Amino acid sequence: MASTSRVLSSDNSAIARREKAEVEFLLRSGLVPFAIAGILALATAINCHAVAARSSLVSWIVPLAYGVVLWLWWAVVVELLWRAGRRWPFALKVSLAGTGLQLVIAIVIALLHLGLLQVAAHLIARVSLDPESADYGGLDFFTVWRFGMEFLLYGVIWAACTAVNTQLAAQQDAMRSVELQRQLSSAHLRALQMQLEPHFIFNTMNAITTLVELDRKQDALEVLAHLNTILKTGLKRTTPGKIPLSQELEIVESYLAIERVRFADRLRVDINLDPSALDGLVPCFLLQPIIENAIRHGIAHCENGGCIETSARRVAGRVQLQVRDNGPGSNGHSYPGFGIGLSNTRERLTHFYQDNFELRAGRPESGGFEVLITIPYERKDQ
Repeated sequence: MASTSRVLSSDNSAIARREKAEVEFLLRSGLVPFAIAGILALATAINCHAVAARSSLVSWIVPLAYGVVLWLWWAVVVELLWRAGRRWPFALKVSLAGTGLQLVIAIVIALLHLGLLQVAAHLIARVSLDPESADYGGLDFFTVWRFGMEFLLYGVIWAACTAVNTQLAAQQDAMRSVELQRQLSSAHLRALQMQLEPHFIFNTMNAITTLVELDRKQDALEVLAHLNTILKTGLKRTTPGKIPLSQELEIVESYLAIERVRFADRLRVDINLDPSALDGLVPCFLLQPIIENAIRHGIAHCENGGCIETSARRVAGRVQLQVRDNGPGSNGHSYPGFGIGLSNTRERLTHFYQDNFELRAGRPESGGFEVLITIPYERKDQ
């Protein structure tokens, strides 16, 4: 169902935002690189201690210190590289100039780290009380093999940071696109709603003016009261959405009360409702413009005996809404129903249900005009 797809899309968007926020928090706080550095430092300490001739507290401290110097450096590099990418985006983007710059940085980082390791090894050999620590003084870190490993490791780190940054940027762009589409869709829906509001209010105010001119002031006050009810229940909604069918029928009843004042005995309305359909959600202000069309283009042309039949029933997982009048639709009169009324209704149904709805309008063989709408049955708690 289209509505279900929109719910899933919204859920997926929320999950994506949450995951993006979690990843950014971990990267921003430095927990990931420093946690990995800590694990690698511990693994290095265990490996170095395994070859020691004896076990003591000192024999654990020395290899652990070496592991920290070896891997903590790269945690700091990751943190600085990520922060640089946040401030200067080109640092974490693949480009010819950026690659050349990263090659220079990789050489500098590798040489600095090798120098730091060399100094740390000599200090360990000097100040440690463990006789076996003297072996650290004989380590030579400035070799082609060690330099190549350092250079390669920086390349892997830069590639990983670039990949994560690219993924986060893609997610952000996708969320912006979804949010923009939502805003545009909401604006379009509101524009459709605003087409109906002035149209309906204009007709109602004309009716009130006519009643006042005919000195039917009490009827005019009654129409104003019904108009106030409609404005409160329907037209004043800041975000046109779906409401239960029972609330939509309250709007229809208020509108029909206005029209009964205008047409008196010339208008008869039969409403047949399936109780199981009343809690189903329908787009706000769905039925009123269709019934208004039936009155303007059907009942208004009847000298007497005008009748509008409205029904709502639930069929399996769908709701069927029908509006039918006995106007002279089949007697040559033009029905501009696909003007602002039905065309607007079709667009609003497309907004809410995409292609998962049916809207049929035409002249049945028995005469008059009929509109049939079939939409998915949805409830507020679904």
